[in-house]
Amino acid sequence: MPRSTRRRPALAHPAAEEIDLYDVLHALSDPTRMTIARILRAEPERACGTFPVEVAPSTLSHHFKVLREAGVISQREEANRRFSALRTVDLERRFPGLLDTVLAALARNEPGSAPDSGRGSASGSTSDSAPDSASGSEPAWHG
Repeated sequence: MPRSTRRRPALAHPAAEEIDLYDVLHALSDPTRMTIARILRAEPERACGTFPVEVAPSTLSHHFKVLREAGVISQREEANRRFSALRTVDLERRFPGLLDTVLAALARNEPGSAPDSGRGSASGSTSDSAPDSASGSEPAWHG
């Protein structure tokens, strides 16, 4: 039986000048999408089904769509695979330092990460340490 010759619709990517800060921040507000961005920061391109995340394939497709439509990633199709890449240059031109700042904050807040130097003890008992999520306080960058 012959395969269908119908093609999937073209993937929507915003132009660099149309990338909106609120859309980028929303896209990066989810832990799975942050994991995707962190991995793509270290690797120039990766096939979509190879990310080490524990979500259903349909959910992963949704996360890629949110990142792509926000302008955080670009995607291309090759045969029956889809590859993703971080739009580092576009994001840096549009919002200098944003991606590095967000990914650095993620690294600092991951379990097992070392506390920042100069931020007080690991217990967070000094008055100049930032509030943490365990205390129910908002992180310092929201204030």
